[in-house]
Amino acid sequence: MKKSFCSLLGLAFVLALSASAATPTEPQDPPQSPQFTAEGQLLKPANYREWVNVGTGLNMAYGPARNLTPNGHPPFTNVFVNPGSYRSFLQTGTWPDRTLFILEIRASLAVNKVPNGANGYYQGDLLGLEAHVKDEKRFAGRWAFFGFGKAGAAGVLIPTAADCYSCHAKNAAVDTTFVQFYPELRDIAKDKGTLGEVPETF
Repeated sequence: MKKSFCSLLGLAFVLALSASAATPTEPQDPPQSPQFTAEGQLLKPANYREWVNVGTGLNMAYGPARNLTPNGHPPFTNVFVNPGSYRSFLQTGTWPDRTLFILEIRASLAVNKVPNGANGYYQGDLLGLEAHVKDEKRFAGRWAFFGFGKAGAAGVLIPTAADCYSCHAKNAAVDTTFVQFYPELRDIAKDKGTLGEVPETF
């Protein structure tokens, strides 16, 4: 009887191990907060296009990125932000630490002009990728910019002497970010009293 009980116990243990091995593990969601290499480069979020798209602009690129379009058409810019920071902004009108914006620059292609038809632009190939990161412990100015080029897996820190830093510091509506260009965020910042005064042109 004792031998039979031990055999049954052993069999149950083996079955439990088999079931555990056969059960697939839950896939882990990619991290939404900024992730850096040991050298200080910013890892490109693999799923950034699943994040919140806060706005799309036409001809809003500046600096060298403005000259990326091979056909002379104005580039499109799509701006994504990590979902946790977006939800926090909706509640407070400010960006929490570890906020990560991804700026996607795409070529614009013209629709062939036809009588009484659509005569506009649509988005083409990816031309470049940049990031705007808030990390209060890592950066002296709390925010920093990174460039990925066209297909880089890690972004290189843009030096603080670059024009993007001074332009954002001087002209951005909320915490060095151009909230004034994103309608929903602009309305939230107005409601929360966090929208700063910005020049009409710059």
